[in-house]
Amino acid sequence: MPQPSDASATPEASLIRHPGVASFIGSRSLSGLAYQMQTVAVGWQIYELTRSPLALGLVGLAQFLPMVVLAFLSGHVVDRFDRRRIAAICQILAGLGALVFAFASFRHVVTPGLIYALVAFLGAVRAFEGPSLQALLPGLVPPALFSRAAALSSSLFQTVTIIGPSVGGLLYGVGAGFVYTVVAAIFAGAAVSLLLVRQRQPARPREKVSLATVFGGLVFIRSRPEIMGAISLDLFAVLLGGATAMLPLYAHDILHAGPWGLGILRGAPAVGALTVSAWLARRPIKRHAGLLMFAAVAVFGAATIVFGLSTWLPLSAGALVVLGAADVVSVVVRSTLVQLRTPDNMRGRVAAVNLLFIGTSNQLGEFRSGSLAAVMGPVAAVVLGGVGTILVAGLWMRLFPPLRHLQRLDEDVA
Repeated sequence: MPQPSDASATPEASLIRHPGVASFIGSRSLSGLAYQMQTVAVGWQIYELTRSPLALGLVGLAQFLPMVVLAFLSGHVVDRFDRRRIAAICQILAGLGALVFAFASFRHVVTPGLIYALVAFLGAVRAFEGPSLQALLPGLVPPALFSRAAALSSSLFQTVTIIGPSVGGLLYGVGAGFVYTVVAAIFAGAAVSLLLVRQRQPARPREKVSLATVFGGLVFIRSRPEIMGAISLDLFAVLLGGATAMLPLYAHDILHAGPWGLGILRGAPAVGALTVSAWLARRPIKRHAGLLMFAAVAVFGAATIVFGLSTWLPLSAGALVVLGAADVVSVVVRSTLVQLRTPDNMRGRVAAVNLLFIGTSNQLGEFRSGSLAAVMGPVAAVVLGGVGTILVAGLWMRLFPPLRHLQRLDEDVA
């Protein structure tokens, strides 16, 4: 009897069979699940302690500052040493941080200062874990399949991003300490899964540490206008339009829902992101990639405005679903550009700069929205951010013509 042809296999199944891909995606998904559960617990806990939108913003600032300090150093470390082991060590350290959270919660000694300190520690850990994971995937699949692999990894990551906030919100009903204990166990599983990756490490020159090598990633990005445009567009769009820091306040004070409502809001963007990323895994972007990215950012801003004005939980969740769907288009375009057009010996440093921009937009964006909400109210702060995002999309179309004219993502591979 003739054997079934490999051509009949789905693209997802073919990718999973590449050595190490399943273990890598499993580790990234588990790590994402743990972070999402912990984010819900931290957000609800700090708001219960302070009832202050500024405190929610300070959580984002505490995560952001270590990333700024360590970003360029971490990229250099990732390009010199085993990326797999660096990421696994980071996941173990994140698990230990979760255990400290659990101990303090069980003993009822949690204070805002302790939360800020632990969140800052986790920010430092993620400054090394993020570039390590980003730089690993391109070495596991051929360049022609990378766009599909990025979309598949994103779709599975978004699945746990849906599950994580909901599970975190439900478990918080049992107790914050219980949530953090489960989070620590999941981080341990992520580290084990990553250590199962058997990637043949390419020979990379051990460059001497200097200002030129440490800041090499930034210099490379500045030399590629399409990459610079994509990264900076995401930076300013999420910095202005990000409303995630306000979710505990919206769930508690505006939508009058409990931790379960916060879990729904946290998971809603991932529902949209999962749908679109699953579609892109089967049908990768082949034309008008740049224009699609600009359109997605504009939709992201419009969805932010709707969320900011909504006082009905289903409409708020629906707006966040659209927001997540638009955001994943930008994520896939940006990550594919960064990874495929960067030489392997620089991927750690470029990934570190990329994640610094992402951290700036996410964590500093949380601080911006929290501090602005403390001055002018949460609704005005969120709506103003959405308007700003739309304006940024229009401005960047004029400032970065190479990104606007970008067609395929797999051309001009470095």
